[in-house]
Amino acid sequence: MKKLFTILLFIYAGSALAQEKTRQTNKVAILGEVEKESVITMDSLKQYKIAEIGDVNVTDHTGAFKHKDDQLKGILLKDVLSHTKFKTTSPKLLSRFYFVCTGIDGYKVVYSWNELYNTMVGDHVYIIMEKNGITANKMPESIQMTSAADIKTGRRYLHNLDKIVVEQVK
Repeated sequence: MKKLFTILLFIYAGSALAQEKTRQTNKVAILGEVEKESVITMDSLKQYKIAEIGDVNVTDHTGAFKHKDDQLKGILLKDVLSHTKFKTTSPKLLSRFYFVCTGIDGYKVVYSWNELYNTMVGDHVYIIMEKNGITANKMPESIQMTSAADIKTGRRYLHNLDKIVVEQVK
């Protein structure tokens, strides 16, 4: 029994040491139903207009306050996507498109094309470039996204954005 306990202890300790901390992201791939896949780097994000977002209260799915992020600055997601050509034969078909934004940990947030380009929500979906006076490249959760117009802001608050997959409803 003592041997079994010792073996289990070593297995547990080894697996705990092997676990990797969530990595920072320093680039975002844009792929899927696009004419040409692309990669947006932290440096290339600096070419876009950075807007003052202000303070955001982050809430959970019930609306309960979790924490407050101060002095947010960011880039509109639709500005970053402005160079992306979608695989479509007609502008009428853009209503079928949606964007799956995925963090390095697998967390996913979804926006429809109409939501980003045809409602006020699209004017408040940001890639965060600065938070609490710290620039994105120095934040432990590097490339982050928020939908500042959401009522329950935590549901679409994404850390370590890794890729944006453009898809369409068939």
